Amino acid sequence: MIRVVVVDDQALVRVGVRTLLGSEPDIELVGEGADGRTGVARVRAAVPDVVLMDIRMPEMDGLAALREISGDPALSAVRVVMLTTFGLDEYVFEALRSGASGFVLKDAEPEELLRAVRVVADGGSLLSPSVTRSVIARFARPGPAAVAHPGVERLTDREREVVGWVATGMSNDEIAAQLVVSSETIRTHVSRAMLKMHARDRAQLVVFAMQSGLGPPA
Repeated sequence: MIRVVVVDDQALVRVGVRTLLGSEPDIELVGEGADGRTGVARVRAAVPDVVLMDIRMPEMDGLAALREISGDPALSAVRVVMLTTFGLDEYVFEALRSGASGFVLKDAEPEELLRAVRVVADGGSLLSPSVTRSVIARFARPGPAAVAHPGVERLTDREREVVGWVATGMSNDEIAAQLVVSSETIRTHVSRAMLKMHARDRAQLVVFAMQSGLGPPA
């Protein structure tokens, strides 16, 4: 059973998510919060598998609440998916950098939200190519003062190349096709790179890659 907490200041959103999750036999809603501070308290009490977190909320916004959760060793297994709109794109990269496992749009189809919950609960990251690539391109492009992540120096040349492709938002299968190798080989490279760079998940690996100036060959 996947245990979920939803944190959003809009009652209508919470009701909608509650109804949606309640129809799924493998998902259980174990807590709700109408602001970031309450949300963090609910997460600490329930220790869910997944948190669906709004970005803009009273008392404590979603980014501050995310940092509280990501920084608590007792909640290291909790994965956070941010709920956002196109108008809040500038916050998405910061959310990924702060430990979010991905994000979904508030106007997404119900099936997409359910998929997000299941993918993240299974240890994956929600990096939708249709949205994430545009966000990365706009907000994660390193500037002149960009500082490489210290773990980059521990990567092999092949791992650096693979991480560069990961930063585009491509899936393992898509990267495998580009490099003409198996998906399992790519999965191994990604896993090793995550360990060396101490990335919480694939989403954070993307952040570290972009901050370090890693990208696919031109």
